[in-house]
Amino acid sequence: MEQLVPKDHGEAVAVFRSQLIGPLVHRQLTRGELRAELTALAKLRVTPPRSKLTRSFSVPTLERWYYRFRKQGLAGLLPRPRRDRGHAQVLAAETRELLLAVRRENPSASAKLIVRTLESTGRLTAGKVSASTVRRLFASAGLLRRSLREASKGEGADRRRWEAAHAGALWHGDVCHGPTIGGDGRWTPTRIHGLLDDKSRYVVALEVKPTEREVDMLSIFVDALRRFGRPGALYLDNGSTYSGAALATACARLGTALIHAKPYDPEARGKMERFWRTVREKCLDHLSREVTLAELQQRLNRFLEDHYQREPHEGLLGATPESAWASRQTHATSEAQLAAALTVEKTRMVTKDGVVSIGGALFEVRQSFLAGRRVKVRSCLVSGLPALAEVEHDGRRFALQPLDRGANGKTRRDPRQTPPPRSIDFDPTK
Repeated sequence: MEQLVPKDHGEAVAVFRSQLIGPLVHRQLTRGELRAELTALAKLRVTPPRSKLTRSFSVPTLERWYYRFRKQGLAGLLPRPRRDRGHAQVLAAETRELLLAVRRENPSASAKLIVRTLESTGRLTAGKVSASTVRRLFASAGLLRRSLREASKGEGADRRRWEAAHAGALWHGDVCHGPTIGGDGRWTPTRIHGLLDDKSRYVVALEVKPTEREVDMLSIFVDALRRFGRPGALYLDNGSTYSGAALATACARLGTALIHAKPYDPEARGKMERFWRTVREKCLDHLSREVTLAELQQRLNRFLEDHYQREPHEGLLGATPESAWASRQTHATSEAQLAAALTVEKTRMVTKDGVVSIGGALFEVRQSFLAGRRVKVRSCLVSGLPALAEVEHDGRRFALQPLDRGANGKTRRDPRQTPPPRSIDFDPTK
């Protein structure tokens, strides 16, 4: 039978500490007795692991070990490494930044070559910094020469085929640059926004727009949530359309994890790229440039409904996306939840005529005492949701209405409108 020994030096130190203060942990001590026991224990001289000399430990150290052992067991007695371990403490901050900058710009240069070159140019004192110290610095910063060289050649990447646990667990989102069309009398670039379920390959949203903005993605995402419910996660690239704070905040409020792919790694989003290839080969490449946005949207809808969703998919072992999507597991989302998730709050100044601007649209405040004041304005990023816009001032909320100049020209003014009555009796003139 093999001997049971600590697996490493850290565990050996933890076992040593547990033997030292372990008898106290399992004893019923009265008030003040613990301090006396620790004081007596601090006078003992013991030999720590890997040491040839005996030493004693202070009362605060023994007391810290005592409470850690009671709360965490043996794991609480493991020695903790230095927080700056591997940061090359012998190097000044300017020297570390210089060495890291050189390695980033010259990933194939060895640590010895970098040190020798910097010493020859006078930027490092000869003999003060060793190559091994520089190697540890590069390792702690993730700048190992071998890994950088392999990454630059596209080699060594551990790629595996994967899929989500069930339909509705993960949605891919992306934008495809479509053709420039002129059916409306002017040339318009098209951007096709799509949402694809990972497990079933079912397309939950495919919409054509002339722009590629974050609010476009949010409106398409809301439409998909209304139809199918909330997914567990949303997998996007690092484009500006998907990197804004609004989308991140909305997903966090809805309970949907927002995942961004690694930059400059299109292979990580192969399922979405493969779908765009199918759309181009079977639909976009055969379109006339004289179609309108509405006609392009109609043809994409027919392509999805009559062909893509109902055709056997090779990645699904012959099943169709429509049949695989039938077993989805999504979470229903109410209109109130959508409105709360997509409501933003900003500070705006009310003009003298009671108007505030929200996203380029003008709204009016009917409470005249708010004119000229700075107020908090809440608005929903996606139209069609409840609580579109409201203003908050002094703990009260007032609804905003779109500005209608024509109606205001026929409305009688009330010059006697006053602020809400005060709840505290305060009159200095008394």
